[in-house]
Amino acid sequence: MTLSIFKPAPPAGPRGNGPGVLHAIGLVLLYFLLQVGAGVLMGLAAGALEKIRHPSLPLADVHKHVMSVLRQADSSAVLMVVALPLIALLLFWLVRRQWPQLWLQAEPPGFGFDAPHSARWYAAAPLVGVVMPPFGALLTQWLAHGHDVTQNVQELTQHASSYLRLPLAIVAVTIGPMIEELLFRGVLLSALMRRMSTALSVAICAAMFGLVHLSGLDFQWYALPNLMLFGLALCWLRLRSGSLWPPILAHGLYNLFALVALLVASRG
Repeated sequence: MTLSIFKPAPPAGPRGNGPGVLHAIGLVLLYFLLQVGAGVLMGLAAGALEKIRHPSLPLADVHKHVMSVLRQADSSAVLMVVALPLIALLLFWLVRRQWPQLWLQAEPPGFGFDAPHSARWYAAAPLVGVVMPPFGALLTQWLAHGHDVTQNVQELTQHASSYLRLPLAIVAVTIGPMIEELLFRGVLLSALMRRMSTALSVAICAAMFGLVHLSGLDFQWYALPNLMLFGLALCWLRLRSGSLWPPILAHGLYNLFALVALLVASRG
């Protein structure tokens, strides 16, 4: 059975059997806070190393050195390649440990880490992942009225050393989509659907997905409609397929399309 996003969500059993909304939002916040924390740890390590190498160096100069290191594209790339997989493993473990009975359950409050209802959803997912980037880019450019629209991950891939671009792209296309789909279309959407209609749950989930990604776009508000539309499409894939794998595939292809388009444009 598939769910219509325009119908109320079916009963999901006792509230203790699934994540609460605040718990789900807390996990999303933890995901981003851990990334900030990883950057802080990297800065502390760089500062400690500089102080060991130059014991007489004033703290103000150590701070300047650390900030210069952290601003380098290669430092950010290494941080993402190393930290994001570790953060993803931690969050996967936390969610699996907290709600093991929901991991493979197809319909919410389950998280859908099982095969979709039909193999055709593996064909629908690439369509979403390939069609949404150019459509979203046109929409964003129209709203931006000629302003440049930049994305931190894309710029990072463009300016990082060549030996870091491939591992960075692999993380952006695989690890990133997997953990974000678990948190948004898995935990958060399930938590919302236990308390409100499917349509409202999908709208809130898509809005939150767009809002939390604005920081990676330097808070350029005109990118928000594109992000929200993509979030809606991912929710649709999740609910209609009964699986988290189609939205993971679409999300990964979306990121891949954006990275390839940027690299082609930079060479052109």
